[in-house]
Amino acid sequence: MTDTIAEILAAHRAGTTTPAQTIARCYQRIRAHGDPAIFITLRDEADAVAEAVALAAKDPSLPLYGVPVAVKDNIDVAGLPTTAACPAFAYQPTEDSTAVARLRAAGAIVVGKTNLDQFATGLVGVRSPYGIPRNAMRADLVPGGSSSGSAVAVGAGLVPLSLGTDTAGSGRVPAMLNNIIGLKPSLGLISSTGLVPACRTLDCISVFALTVDDAVTALRVLGHPDASDAYSRERPVGALTAMPDGLKLGVPRQSQLQFFGDKQAEQAFDDALKRCGKLGAALIEVDIEPLYETARLLYEGPWVAERYLAIRELIDTQPEAVHPVTRQITLGGKTVSAADTFAALYRLHALRKIADKTFAGFDALVLPTAPTTYTVEQVLADPIALNSRLGTYTNFVNLLDLCGLAVPASIGADGLPFGITLLAPGGRDAELASIGRIFHADTALPLGAIGKPQPPLAAVPAAAKTDEIDIAVVGAHLSGMALNGELTALDGRLAYATSTAPDYKLYALSGTVPPKPGMLRVAPGAGAAIALEVWTLSASAFGRFVAGIPQPLSIGTITLKDGAKVKGFLVEPAALEGARDITHFGGWRAYMADLAKAG
Repeated sequence: MTDTIAEILAAHRAGTTTPAQTIARCYQRIRAHGDPAIFITLRDEADAVAEAVALAAKDPSLPLYGVPVAVKDNIDVAGLPTTAACPAFAYQPTEDSTAVARLRAAGAIVVGKTNLDQFATGLVGVRSPYGIPRNAMRADLVPGGSSSGSAVAVGAGLVPLSLGTDTAGSGRVPAMLNNIIGLKPSLGLISSTGLVPACRTLDCISVFALTVDDAVTALRVLGHPDASDAYSRERPVGALTAMPDGLKLGVPRQSQLQFFGDKQAEQAFDDALKRCGKLGAALIEVDIEPLYETARLLYEGPWVAERYLAIRELIDTQPEAVHPVTRQITLGGKTVSAADTFAALYRLHALRKIADKTFAGFDALVLPTAPTTYTVEQVLADPIALNSRLGTYTNFVNLLDLCGLAVPASIGADGLPFGITLLAPGGRDAELASIGRIFHADTALPLGAIGKPQPPLAAVPAAAKTDEIDIAVVGAHLSGMALNGELTALDGRLAYATSTAPDYKLYALSGTVPPKPGMLRVAPGAGAAIALEVWTLSASAFGRFVAGIPQPLSIGTITLKDGAKVKGFLVEPAALEGARDITHFGGWRAYMADLAKAG
């Protein structure tokens, strides 16, 4: 039985469990579960344990220190093949995707690559030559897709965190079907560099976790701009808050709801809305026909041409290498005309205006995550129509640039899971999470399929801190260093560890107490990558912190190794007289360790 991320971190930081022990237990659970269709590639256990052992040299305050994570096999992990569930397409990446690199920098340990509907085309989880992962809740149900293995791995308690993707619902439908959290971030919040595209303009890397708080912990690590991704955006993740007074939730008109004859799901959604009302939310009826019209654009419009473009060379030269259903859907994009594309874009922009006006009237929209559930047998008999039904409430979301959070709502007496999804305009991920965590806790549902009760909710502020600023620190303010308390006293949070672009030199300044470095920008490529940490402060705390920085240090704009820009410490050139060039150490922590070793 796996623990939540919060529980794993607490155990690691208290020293009651080591990261290596956690990773070893993770592999034991995978072996005991005995479903070879969950992972396409399982990382060598000895390598993963060795990486966990090496964490002992790093700061345990890293936000994902020793947390096992599974990664959907259309996201690059260096050293493991990326297949997108198509052997003929497979390649060996030499670098991590930006998302995986950020997880690793935060202390997470990748254990393997998970199964998916081939090329992330499907919501069912049965379109893969690597088998069909067993649904964690009921073995006869489809696991959901396309992020099938990632959702099952969390739902079955094999890992507490996994990455999926979401273009039309692939990060939400599998979450409902496995009784877990599915966080579909705002477009551009998580970098897509190193992701095999499905529809590049709509793709999101998504997060599966057992609790909303865990999902947000991962989002804070992942959600930063990336200069290497043309679709990346600056969309700061705000703070979790208590349930706000006067909460308004949009709900569909009764006549517009579709459950395809599933009376149990219909009742479950009605019960979920009543729960929202009891939690203090005012329910506002909304016309969702424009959302349905938007959804039809995704597969009936030109966006299927993006799927064709992503695998054009393979499907044109080796069509038999592509799953028959995936091939049928994808080839539909081959004949889309430019005129069709512009006509659909014009209509989409009109629908976005309607959606903007609609969402202005409430804090979030509440919908069923999926209208019903299906068995593997049913879907194999009718693969396209039933798949389409599962996307009833998901297909429009990325087209309208909405963020979404899928949350378990109930489990029927027959074991059938049901869930709701909260939706809001892009950039309001933390607001959705603040609502969703309260709803999930009130259900008192067990975590996934592991039978473990939900942990108590952590206390959060009553008001959101939406005005947050990241700051890069390179010396005495690093976690565990002499001045780190200046950040923590201002409620600063360690976001992630990384390094600069190779455009900087680092010096040990003369006569500073406590000892401090100075980082100087030099010509592009004429310096080195300097290790640093990025911390997050509220705007007011940032102002107080910066006001206390003494000369010759200053705050400027620093370029990180991925090209992202962040505010951080720099030094005035005049202060370098008598300073020691320590650039070759690669960072202040390594330099201080060398000093301590020298005695």
